[in-house]
Amino acid sequence: KQEEEHRRPQLILLSQRFPAKRVWSLPLKFRGNTAEEDNPKLRFEAKYVELHPLGEGGCGSVFAGYRRSDHLDIAIKHVPNKYQYCKHVDEEGRQLSGEVAVISRAPIALLDWYVLPHELILVLERPMPAVDLQTYVEDCRDTFGEKEAKMILKQLVKAAISLQDKKIFHRDIKVENILIDMSSGAPQVRLIDFGVSCFTETHSEYTTFYGTEIHAPPEWWYEHTYSARPTTVWQLGIVLFECLHNKNFSSTKLMEKNELFHSLVGFSPGAPASHTKKVTPPECLSTSTLPVPSR
Repeated sequence: KQEEEHRRPQLILLSQRFPAKRVWSLPLKFRGNTAEEDNPKLRFEAKYVELHPLGEGGCGSVFAGYRRSDHLDIAIKHVPNKYQYCKHVDEEGRQLSGEVAVISRAPIALLDWYVLPHELILVLERPMPAVDLQTYVEDCRDTFGEKEAKMILKQLVKAAISLQDKKIFHRDIKVENILIDMSSGAPQVRLIDFGVSCFTETHSEYTTFYGTEIHAPPEWWYEHTYSARPTTVWQLGIVLFECLHNKNFSSTKLMEKNELFHSLVGFSPGAPASHTKKVTPPECLSTSTLPVPSR
């Protein structure tokens, strides 16, 4: 009995000296990084599931998907490094993709982003149900008219003003880059695809064109320079034209029709850009006296 009492404390002391938790739970500084922590692609795949393709543009491809934790619908955009045209340095001195920097201020939720050796992966909110404006107009062709176009354009102008207030120049507003969100019942407009967007100042002018070239403003073709506000207004007008006429618009073809072009825009070929009548996004909300082309 005395031997048992003598041994029992020793057994207790032995278990106290080597508790199981201490043996298996090493301090963080002694742990090796897991493959998932080192590999952004594995981190992405652990959190999200990529499904079928939604579309492909000049700056990358977009896929449907969902978040594993709650099955939230998402859009996954893959942007190859060669199509990351703009870079931005944040307040901490980090160099970011221009699209990541812009979307962080734009009215669209960027849920995650992953920098891989050869591409950038963006994880974006995806309202459901929703279609791009081009598909929406085609599906509603029999009922789509000036009333519906006016409703959409008004929302677009407000979205453009919001971007302008945040000093964001979208650069590529077109029917394919406008999402019609039907989740609330009434059509809600969202601008998407900020792949060529950048931050801008009021009087900034650009000499390299990014976006859809056939939608470039007249001053680009005549002087190879353009600025944010007039270009945005020009592209909004193109969206309205394509919605109402159900055909593609080309800036160059319009400029060939000199008489109509000069009467509507007040621009003469070869004239300085300062001689052009420029309209800002807020002015788009005022009543226009320009004639509407016959359908």
